[in-house]
Amino acid sequence: MNSTHAAVILLSLLSFVTTCLGVALALKLRENPRAIAAGIGFSAGIMLLISTLELIPEANAAMSPVATAGGVSAGAALVWLAHFVIPHTHLVKERGRMDAALIRSAYLVALGLILHDIPEGFAMANAYVASPELGVLVALGIALHNLPEEFVMAVPAVMLKSRSFLFGAALLSALAEPLGAIIGLVAVGIAPGLNAQFLAFAAGAMIFVSVHELIPMAKRYHHGGSFVFGAGLSFLVYLLLASVTVGQIAQNRF
Repeated sequence: MNSTHAAVILLSLLSFVTTCLGVALALKLRENPRAIAAGIGFSAGIMLLISTLELIPEANAAMSPVATAGGVSAGAALVWLAHFVIPHTHLVKERGRMDAALIRSAYLVALGLILHDIPEGFAMANAYVASPELGVLVALGIALHNLPEEFVMAVPAVMLKSRSFLFGAALLSALAEPLGAIIGLVAVGIAPGLNAQFLAFAAGAMIFVSVHELIPMAKRYHHGGSFVFGAGLSFLVYLLLASVTVGQIAQNRF
């Protein structure tokens, strides 16, 4: 294992930290719809910013705009198709129903979000291979976005009062991102020239998750102002992360 592989695996393990924090937030804020809406807004915002302002420009610098658009479309299409392979629903639709329905919802929410964690690890690995500074920025952005995501995943399990399911789902979610990172490293090792395509692909997957999943999910909580606040906070955090990354690049150049 070389230094790049070690760094990518280490960064991917941030998912364990964010999973623990997300579960803790679910235990504390499970009855606070405003907090949930703000968290989803932050999650969607940071994913869209990282994808459109970092991953897509990096891919576009290495290949044609047509190829970049194709990679983005392929990433979005794959996640869309996965919804038919692993169907899932959302927490709010099951609220007030029988325990059997809540159990089904808990399993489906966990499966859906674990499915989303894999391309995140993939994105981080390929971004790090393209540029270590970009990889760190993507890793931090994904880690911050994972907090509200893991929170949303953990809420149904908390409502079920099932510790075994809660910790089992949390463990699988924490392992999904390192798995995606390993897949990304193996893919780049086999075909290094395709790294730009992988970046565009990962961006497409993240954009689709934000637009198709997170934004509609937030609407069901009926707290648009909280969602906008979370999205605005994500922009400020992104600016902070980007400024730190630019400073690191400048320091390395001189």
